[in-house]
Amino acid sequence: MSQNSNARSFSSIFQFVRQAIKGGEQDFTQGSIRRAVFLLAIPMILEMCMESVFAVVDIFFVGKLGREAAATVGLTESILTLIYSIAIGLSMAATALVARRVGEKNSEEAAKAGVQSILVALAVTVLISIAGVVFARPILRFMAAPEGVLAIGVPYMRIMFGGSVVIMLLFLINGIFRGAGDASIAMRSLWLANICNIILCPLLIYGLGPVPAFGLTGAAIATTIGRGTGVCYQLYHLFKGNGALTIRKEHFIPDPAIIRSIIKVSSTATVQFIIASASWIFLARIISSFGSDAIAGYTIALRVIVFFILPAWGLSNAAATLVGQNLGAKLPDRAEKSVWKTAQYNIIFMVFVTIVFYLFAEPIIGIFTRQINVAAIAIQALRVVSIGYVGYGLGMVLMNAFNGAGDTRTPTWINLFGFWAFQIPLAYFLAKQIDLGPKGVFWAIVIAECSITVVTLYLFRRGTWKTVKI
Repeated sequence: MSQNSNARSFSSIFQFVRQAIKGGEQDFTQGSIRRAVFLLAIPMILEMCMESVFAVVDIFFVGKLGREAAATVGLTESILTLIYSIAIGLSMAATALVARRVGEKNSEEAAKAGVQSILVALAVTVLISIAGVVFARPILRFMAAPEGVLAIGVPYMRIMFGGSVVIMLLFLINGIFRGAGDASIAMRSLWLANICNIILCPLLIYGLGPVPAFGLTGAAIATTIGRGTGVCYQLYHLFKGNGALTIRKEHFIPDPAIIRSIIKVSSTATVQFIIASASWIFLARIISSFGSDAIAGYTIALRVIVFFILPAWGLSNAAATLVGQNLGAKLPDRAEKSVWKTAQYNIIFMVFVTIVFYLFAEPIIGIFTRQINVAAIAIQALRVVSIGYVGYGLGMVLMNAFNGAGDTRTPTWINLFGFWAFQIPLAYFLAKQIDLGPKGVFWAIVIAECSITVVTLYLFRRGTWKTVKI
């Protein structure tokens, strides 16, 4: 009897996971909140796992080219986080607007909002790409890149910035699908992109047969082609026309009212993430002053951290969709309950990550580098930063709840004071004035992120986010 019961339970879980992965647009304004969280979270977590695989695959192969190559990736990624910030800001606006319209049962306006957000993204990307290609060398010099890094880093940065349209669209279109309640397409697009990157990365970096070895430049080409393949998959499903979002050609006519709404929500969301991302640029700048070993170790550790943080971010994204749809359906209490349920699961996950990082930092870093000085910095970073993971897990859910409600202004102000007025000065003070070196930067990250979570929790409990109109 017990065996039959266990078999039925396993079969039920398997069918549930299969349904979540298979996907389809969902109405999350009714039924079990726990079920809604997992239907969204499973594909979102897998999506973010795939996004984090990009970082790990690149540093795995690039790390074998030497510390200058690893340092180049670290400095370039610090700048590219600005693009990620804009892409995340626009995708957050798309998710909020589409989810709100879906909650209102207005599929026509949901589809139109999605298309208008794509038009805005394309306009922004043209400017970013040109600036990155033209000013690649001055940007790296600003980041205090050593001459060895400059020699190989300029072509790498130019390719990454020149192909930034695929970064922008990959994030944005996934945001549209998440707002519609279909996170599975976003997940599958990242799977496809990663398969291409995993195949092309070693091929283009080291060469094989008639394919020449492009070195570090090959990593940029592989990543761009991989993400571009994922975007093609997204566009196919977006325009196929058999889902809740039916795209028509008249949706491509610019609508000033919708564009203003997109800009209003995304501008503060973008500034919110730029503030956070730019703080990482300054942290990288502080660490680079301690030499190539320090920045290489920091880069490797950051990639490993991102590998585990992005799944947690994927789970927290469920809060944005649930808040948006339930506020659209005039169910604010259900929206709040959804946030607390999502936070509960995210904290459990982050406790697990903390234990793994603290106990297994050495073997994890050993996968990526055998250079003793570089590994020492990376191990130190993992162990120190992991101390604040529970705080990060709660904070990112609450931030996404604000963003899903369309209240991107509150997290922006929190980030402005938390990162720029607190984290950066603290990192400089601990690293330079107290002579803790890179370890001071790592402790500043922990202290600032946990402080930000406390403030976010206080403001969330006030409940003003429930009254936001978009």
